Amino acid sequence: MIKSRSAMIFAWALLAPAILYVLIIVAWPLFETFRLSFTDASLRKVVNYVGWRNYEKIFNETFLTVITRTFIWTFFSVLLKMIIGMCGAVLLNASVPGRNIFRILTMPPWIVPMAIGIFMWGWMYNGQFGMISGLLQRFGLTDGPVAFLAYGSTAFWATIVTDVWIGVPMVTIYFLAAMQAIPKDLYEAAWTDGAGRWTRFRRITLPLMAPAIITMSMLSLIATFNSFDIIWILTQGGPSGQTTTMIIDTYNTAIGSKKYGEGAARAVVICLFLSMFCIAYFRIVRRLADPGKA
Repeated sequence: MIKSRSAMIFAWALLAPAILYVLIIVAWPLFETFRLSFTDASLRKVVNYVGWRNYEKIFNETFLTVITRTFIWTFFSVLLKMIIGMCGAVLLNASVPGRNIFRILTMPPWIVPMAIGIFMWGWMYNGQFGMISGLLQRFGLTDGPVAFLAYGSTAFWATIVTDVWIGVPMVTIYFLAAMQAIPKDLYEAAWTDGAGRWTRFRRITLPLMAPAIITMSMLSLIATFNSFDIIWILTQGGPSGQTTTMIIDTYNTAIGSKKYGEGAARAVVICLFLSMFCIAYFRIVRRLADPGKA
């Protein structure tokens, strides 16, 4: 009995640092954010409880537009990362001369500090001095300079392209590692049976890579949904709010307008969306692990 109690105390002692970390770094900030979302906290010293008023304010037509834009921005960004990353992994997995060099060349967008890479894209999008506008004019595709970040439609897609450029290397390397873990015997047997490259890819590579694809999709979705640096450095949510996503709107409300209560309510909504994504992810992974379970 004493030995069992000592073992339990020792186990709790080992878990104590992790428990304290979760409580202090994760649980307490979440609780405090949730509490602030029901107040009118601002720069004033007096903080009043306002109930659900902050949530009623944010669920208006403007914020619903921001939510829709965030989902569209996230969907296309993640989709392009997955497609380009898969194509890159297939090419890097092929037996071609200089394969290791090509693998190294995929890393710079991920290695370069994010802010530097974003500033570089900002200059490329510049209408007067940018390389993209200059090339379009040189080949006669446009009559004059194109300021990509000055118009809502082009700025929106410009931020997506930048996010894809930054995120593709990680997706490519992850998919490449998963692809190399597939037994070569399966490909040899399929080749012996007369299966072509597309058939082998569709029948062997994709099914066996499904867990890796789902995991990377979820990680990329969470990172993209919470992406702040790219949009803020390029457009700060402009022009006219056409690139304002939920995280940018939350920052403008809480930090820009000093409305901490309303900003906390927006943060809670973001947390709820991400929680739903995680629940869906775990359900899909569980179903893949045991197809018999719902």
